[in-house]
Amino acid sequence: MSLQIGPVFLYASMCCTLDKLCTLCMFFIEYLSSQLVITCVFFQVMKMYSKVFIFLTGAVYIYYQVLAQDIYSAEIMVESNVTLDAQTVLSAINSTSLSLSKQTVQIINTELVAECLIVGTDTNCNCSTNYLWSNEVCYNYSCCGDATCKQNVSYITPLCSPKVQVFINGSVQTAAWDSTKTTTLQNQFQNLNAIQYVNVTGPRTISTSSSLQYVDFQVAVSVRVLTSKLQDIVNNLTSLLTPTAIFVDTLGMVIVEAPGTQVCYLSTPQLACKLEEATDSAGWNLTTGNQRFELNDGSVVQLNKICSTNTFQSCIGVTLNKVTGTWEGTYECGFTIGSIRHIGRTYLSVALLPDTITLSSMPLTVDCSENQESVSITVSAIIPASNTTYAISWGYNGNVSPDVKMTTSSSYVNYTFNPAILCKQTIEPYVNISFKNVIGQIKSAQLNIPVIYAGKPFCKEELLDKDTWPKTPAGDTVIIRTCPAGTVGYKSRPCNGPAWQAVFSSCVSEQLNKISNAAEAFLKGLGATTEVAKNIFEGLKNSSTLSSGSGESIADISASIGVLNMMADASNTTVLGEDIFPDFVSAASNMLNGTWSGVNDTIRYKMSSNYLESVEGLVKNIKVNQSDGINSTNLDLTFCRSNDCDVSVFDIGVNMNKTNGILKTVAVKNLMSKLNNSFNGIQPERTDLILSATLDNNSDSTIQIRLDFPSGKTNPTQPHCVFWNTTRNQWSDEGCNISISDENHTICECNHLTAFSVLMSKGDGGKQDPILELISNIGLGVSICSLVIFLIIESLVWSAVVKTNLSHFRHTAIVNIATFLLLADCSFLASSNPKTLTDSWCLVLTICKHLFFLAMFCWMLCLSIMLVHQLIFVFSPLRKRVFMFLSSILGYVCPILMVGSSYVYCKYTNQDYYDSKTCWLVYVKLLVGSMHAFLLPVGTIVLANLFSMIVVIVTLMKTSVPDSSKADDKETAKGILKVVIVLTPVFGVTWIVGFMQLIMSDSPIYNVITYIFTILNTFQGFFILITGCFAEQKVREELFKLITGKSKGNDSTKKFTSTTYTKDH
Repeated sequence: MSLQIGPVFLYASMCCTLDKLCTLCMFFIEYLSSQLVITCVFFQVMKMYSKVFIFLTGAVYIYYQVLAQDIYSAEIMVESNVTLDAQTVLSAINSTSLSLSKQTVQIINTELVAECLIVGTDTNCNCSTNYLWSNEVCYNYSCCGDATCKQNVSYITPLCSPKVQVFINGSVQTAAWDSTKTTTLQNQFQNLNAIQYVNVTGPRTISTSSSLQYVDFQVAVSVRVLTSKLQDIVNNLTSLLTPTAIFVDTLGMVIVEAPGTQVCYLSTPQLACKLEEATDSAGWNLTTGNQRFELNDGSVVQLNKICSTNTFQSCIGVTLNKVTGTWEGTYECGFTIGSIRHIGRTYLSVALLPDTITLSSMPLTVDCSENQESVSITVSAIIPASNTTYAISWGYNGNVSPDVKMTTSSSYVNYTFNPAILCKQTIEPYVNISFKNVIGQIKSAQLNIPVIYAGKPFCKEELLDKDTWPKTPAGDTVIIRTCPAGTVGYKSRPCNGPAWQAVFSSCVSEQLNKISNAAEAFLKGLGATTEVAKNIFEGLKNSSTLSSGSGESIADISASIGVLNMMADASNTTVLGEDIFPDFVSAASNMLNGTWSGVNDTIRYKMSSNYLESVEGLVKNIKVNQSDGINSTNLDLTFCRSNDCDVSVFDIGVNMNKTNGILKTVAVKNLMSKLNNSFNGIQPERTDLILSATLDNNSDSTIQIRLDFPSGKTNPTQPHCVFWNTTRNQWSDEGCNISISDENHTICECNHLTAFSVLMSKGDGGKQDPILELISNIGLGVSICSLVIFLIIESLVWSAVVKTNLSHFRHTAIVNIATFLLLADCSFLASSNPKTLTDSWCLVLTICKHLFFLAMFCWMLCLSIMLVHQLIFVFSPLRKRVFMFLSSILGYVCPILMVGSSYVYCKYTNQDYYDSKTCWLVYVKLLVGSMHAFLLPVGTIVLANLFSMIVVIVTLMKTSVPDSSKADDKETAKGILKVVIVLTPVFGVTWIVGFMQLIMSDSPIYNVITYIFTILNTFQGFFILITGCFAEQKVREELFKLITGKSKGNDSTKKFTSTTYTKDH
């Protein structure tokens, strides 16, 4: 009798590099070829893709699957007609090392899966320990679990499956339940392979008002179930039990990949779930404490839905960016197929550090005004309560202290420290606390201690609205962390010493604070679902009805805008449906009911800009299905689906042609008054309406929109069609043109979509007047030529006209004035067409004009100061070296410092230093804008010149000069007086008129002022030539000598007198 032993099935895991195409020959099978009828088996492996090619002589089959990177599992079937022990085969394989394409394939593990003994037509097959019959064998050959199989199943692959604990949990919702239905349910699940038990509990009821009953069941099996088989059982139960609903999920089918150890605080862990079968949908949930959240894409959560392979046809991964304690908990992934949900769970442990550290001191400030050596205070550090133990260390001015006291409650832990603050004024004292977690990470917080030193200014203690503001050093801000009942947050008050500033309240209602926290979690991707979004906007609507925007409620307005901002950002990754529009529009409208008067202009401008961007972003991203729009007090929202849109919102007509998509338009009232409405360096009148237009699902390459704004203005104004530039937070007219404008309406045409409005200004509204442009060009040309002629003449007559110190001082100053005016005029002419200049050149030319004009005025101031000093201090004349040193500082260094400091200040405060449309400084309103870095110095110098002129006139009227021998100096003094009298009105009045032009834009004589300013400003060089050259007798005489070539050295013609002077060589 022939005894045939086989087949023997083995799993062998092999390491192989995937960088190249590998062709592997299982030559260890050839090692046994003397006993086995086997040839070489080849298979090929490619990176990210695999395929098996099998060539058989006899019965050899190899099956493999990818378990990890570069790790493979192969199933080998060995068949023989002679007695062969399975361990012999295993030993032979284990001792084998393969070389493949200059790479070594090492077999790292082998295991016996199943043995079949075939005697004639009789077959006995058994799976090895920890293996059970596969679902294919069970459902096709009725060999299930670990029973001996009497059929020849040796060619089935996979033959046996490893034991895996799988639980099937479910609930049946039904109107009635009895024992018969329990038996039916148990019998249906008995058809599963490798079943262990079926437990049924219930029925139970959820509420007394409902007649529905719930029956729970749990089924345990020892192999992964076939979803199709489980779905058949569910379908049968639905037919047999006639339930209202059946809910089924499995645990143990999904392979979960997660960090095996505790992850670092603020690290970025990755998790992944894989399932061999293709599924309909997949997702992640997080359970932390008693709360369960659905995870979606956000600022922290990033889902990966494209990680499937041939082996694992369903996969979903999640990356968590910079995890904190919020993200520690149980993560559950789920794959849905039909009515079956396969889930996997894992716990993510984070090496915690406090998410927030709140430091405060008592007293809030330290009073060292009585020259004490030190003052003891108590510093508190409050962190959220947790089960984590930290290593704590306090420090005072960098010196670590081991003194740690702690009190706990259910919600927080309070650590206290009692340092003695030294009253020596060296460095600003500070206290810091550090928390170290179990893996050595450290998080610290620092509190600067305000100290009142002897002789230093401070604000006195004051009781205001039941809050005690302590004695505080000048320049510090006191924070009180107590708020009225029903609110949370803090109040702050700066001390400018010795006067207190207004109190700024950041106390937000408790309900709104919860909404803000929910929105923050939504933005991160924690619980980011449509239902949660709807709850957020509903709560925002309810809380916004109580806020007026003044006093305490301004904090609520600011927090509400913050919620809108977070939800707008979240809408970029999370789909929001149109059902949130009613609550969103109502909430946004309620926020505009107040004046927002509880904050300064800077904060209000920022709040209003954030509000506009958030509303626009939400309207753009919220998906529209059936809605046609919604209207409220301050917002009017309309949707247009047709290709030819002609709609009206708050009486603003909107017309646009498009090929596809939805046009969303929203008009906003009561927001313009809260925005920064400066435009082109002026503060124009404004309408009260803003219109935002956006397109959804549109593919047009070009856009043209027509907007009809009602005017309502009877006085003549120049309209500007503008849009809100979100980058610069200001109005711009780029891409927008005025089509029609009259007393009733203004029609704008724009080639882009955003938030639009209309501004009204007096005069030409920034458009070039041809006459003014002609005057400017002619005046600049005349001035430049005049200044060049003047400087040439000065160089020719210089040696003859600077024979005294006083004349040297005068001509040095006037030459510098002419030189800087020439440079300024050249810079002005170079920037006459800003549209052709880049931003860099525009900035350079603005700085040049600012610098050269200031330098010119500073040298005028030098001239005035020199004249006053020379006439008043008759017996103490200026020395040439002193004059040149002081005038160089005033004429060169001071302008550079003023221009540099103003530019740095604008950069530091995020204000515009220049206007790219004019290449000149920015004027917003009185005392606001970089223009004041020019107007204030010029105004000061003009006033100083006027004062000097008065002093000189009074002095000359009261003083006689008997010393006729000083005729040259006296004549020089007369010349200086003449120059000052002529130049000061010219230069001063020019810029006073320019300032009047800025502040009188609404005046009927605005155009007249503009013409006067243009004429005086552009012909300045010509006036210098007349007053500084041709009006001077000595210059005329020397020039005449040069022209005629005759020597007229008669000193009798010299009629200049002066006081006694000292010459420096």
